[in-house]
Amino acid sequence: TPIFERALMGAGAILNGPAIIVESTTTTVVEKGWKAELTSALDLLLSRVQPRPSRVAIGTSVDPMLLELFNNMFMSAAEQMGAVLQNSAYSVNIRERLDFSCALFDGEGRLVANAPHIPVHLGSMSEAVRAIIRRRAAEIQAGAVYALNDPYAGGTHLPDVTVVTPVFDRHPKPFFWVASRGHHADIGGLTPGSMPPQSRTIEEEGVLITDFLLVERGLFRESQFASLLQGGRYPARNPAQNLGDIRAQIAANERGVKELKSMIGRFGFEVVNAYMGHVRANAAEQVRRVIDRLKPGEFIQKMDFGGQIHVKIEVDTRARTATIDFTGTSDQTQRNFNAPSSIVRAVVLYVFRTLVDGDIPLNDGCLEALNIVIPPKSLLAPTSPAAVVAGNVETSQAITNALYGALGVLAGSQGTMNNLTFGNHKHQYYETICGGAGAGPAFAGASAVHTHMTNSRLTDPEVLELRYPVLVDAFSIRRGSGGPGRWPGGDGVIRRIRFREPMTVAVLANNRLVAPFGCEGGFPGKVGKSYVLRSNGAIEDLGSCGQAEVDTGDAIVVETPGGGGFGAPQ
Repeated sequence: TPIFERALMGAGAILNGPAIIVESTTTTVVEKGWKAELTSALDLLLSRVQPRPSRVAIGTSVDPMLLELFNNMFMSAAEQMGAVLQNSAYSVNIRERLDFSCALFDGEGRLVANAPHIPVHLGSMSEAVRAIIRRRAAEIQAGAVYALNDPYAGGTHLPDVTVVTPVFDRHPKPFFWVASRGHHADIGGLTPGSMPPQSRTIEEEGVLITDFLLVERGLFRESQFASLLQGGRYPARNPAQNLGDIRAQIAANERGVKELKSMIGRFGFEVVNAYMGHVRANAAEQVRRVIDRLKPGEFIQKMDFGGQIHVKIEVDTRARTATIDFTGTSDQTQRNFNAPSSIVRAVVLYVFRTLVDGDIPLNDGCLEALNIVIPPKSLLAPTSPAAVVAGNVETSQAITNALYGALGVLAGSQGTMNNLTFGNHKHQYYETICGGAGAGPAFAGASAVHTHMTNSRLTDPEVLELRYPVLVDAFSIRRGSGGPGRWPGGDGVIRRIRFREPMTVAVLANNRLVAPFGCEGGFPGKVGKSYVLRSNGAIEDLGSCGQAEVDTGDAIVVETPGGGGFGAPQ
């Protein structure tokens, strides 16, 4: 590229690019297709002399660079939804513990992308969206928002309320869908916090919401929703809190709608819709590559209440497909450990996504090469009015451990969410408590972490003690609770919370009797413990599932399980 000194150029001089013009304080680059002219006033004027090359419109066929771009745009939209939900939520459970999930769906309700929120939510939400499409297809219109928590229509358990919003763009039929699912601190039921250890029917677990029209023509039907929350045999204890969180979910969905419309405005509907399909197809291919190196396996995971998860994985290398068969799993139970099929789907989606090396969104494409077989009327396919509150939080963890056991790639994690609820007529609180992760080949299990199907935080002690009449006496790692092995399992934790006024406290858990398994010669982790420590020093064991009335000065103590070890100790 030729270089010219501006001081040596005379008035009227013209230079065609490419060229560089230098002076004491400035360097001017003249690109190809441009010219520089020094005017009679010695000003430098740059003009285009060749027309701008025409830009080829982005097509609907897949382009690797654009695929990555859309992957990130879709995930970013879901993350922005999550930020709005967290910042505007009312309850500690959503605002501080982040017990919520947000995702985008195509026009048929298939999961396209999500933010890294709660796995058990994300894999099951598409069934909830499709339930709204089936039930409301003839009347869906712009300005409508729906709510549901029905475990028999894509829900998980009643506290998880899903808010679903259609995305319209100059067309009578929704182009896309967005949804947010939040765990409400109380939705009614036998005990404060809506996680009753002894529930036997869905009615005893709270208010059932099937396909409620939450917003109509842009107007929030607040009074009608409040009436729903206060109806039934076991109504919600704090409807104002529910309404506050529902408003936040509506706002989060609106952000998702805005982001999708922005993409349509920039690229056009056909391109955005095509890349939703390409994102799913890419995920399907990534899972098929996992199947290419997969070995068949079988595993039985026992549970404290006497049931079991039996899974057999068969691989068809020629078709590049796998069958996950749960035949042999326990029948539907009178207890509340029944897990709707949407939860099974969520677990399978999560496990196979973790086997993929690439950074892809969790979406329905991951399931295209997988055939899931669930025996009817089993623990994993309950029928109404079966109780399900523990199925979402406990049976889901057992299914996860069973799948990893069948694959032989990971020792058992703590296998429970250690669900703790307490409350009275004024306060209701819920949390899941971290524990030990299972070890794997060439890595030890992590200590004091939420594992697998849960991904929430624990409330900061300062916030917990400010918002509730409790004191956090202790929160420490339970040293030595992880299973020994060449790579040891992670340790659980010890959490002790003391009450400053009378309340009902409940624990819903697993692996108090059955230890998290070791793998390839590794040893199991220690089982957990849950008990009330009375102010006089007496101990009341709550077992795997139990509740108690506590007075001022009493404390609840939860010692969570450790993870299993991998490989024989050396």
